[in-house]
Amino acid sequence: MGKRVAVVLAGCGVYDGSEIHEASAVLVHLSREGAQAEVFAPNISQMHVVDHVKGQPTPEQRNVLVESARIARGNIKDLAQLDVKGLDALIIPGGFGVAKNLSTWATQGKNCSVCREVEDVLRAFHAAHKPIGLCCISPVLAAKLFPGCEVTVGHDTECEKWPYAKTAESLRELGCKHVNSHVSEIHVDPRNRLVTTSAFMCNAPIHEIHDGIGNMVKEVVRLA
Repeated sequence: MGKRVAVVLAGCGVYDGSEIHEASAVLVHLSREGAQAEVFAPNISQMHVVDHVKGQPTPEQRNVLVESARIARGNIKDLAQLDVKGLDALIIPGGFGVAKNLSTWATQGKNCSVCREVEDVLRAFHAAHKPIGLCCISPVLAAKLFPGCEVTVGHDTECEKWPYAKTAESLRELGCKHVNSHVSEIHVDPRNRLVTTSAFMCNAPIHEIHDGIGNMVKEVVRLA
């Protein structure tokens, strides 16, 4: 039997939901590792809806679960139904939806709160000592909930290649240890069973991002 891995999505689209390439890479690599992905999302309203052509918010209102179902090809469950006992690991792809829908990081930074259902799930996997994979901006969830944990969001010096590097300093302010890494690399926190990789925190070719996520998925499945 392959490992059963929960994948939690935050909507559909980089600017207001899950980053679609990251979510797809997670699902592809789980399949390659012989693992069974079970996709979940919270049944909540999005913070807002962004026109991905103009990069501007619109007056629309959308639901995180309904939008995430687009990526899951309809095979998705309400996050409130997740039972950690039947699952071996958890992975959360990135995208601004993590910072807008799964938490309030986009507006409050290190003073953010985490969506109740998301916090409950993360704490349940953590308490069960089951591995948690996080990429792009999603390591901020672990940094907020598990003080002293070790994660990577890439580099801590902002430049054209690393446009979101200031995130690393906010993680340190939360008492988290940030470890600089290249886009294809992962960082493993063995005590907290966290596996993180930077993904689109880096302005890198998409195949390098895909490879980094693959390394994260492979390690999560190995630890499961």
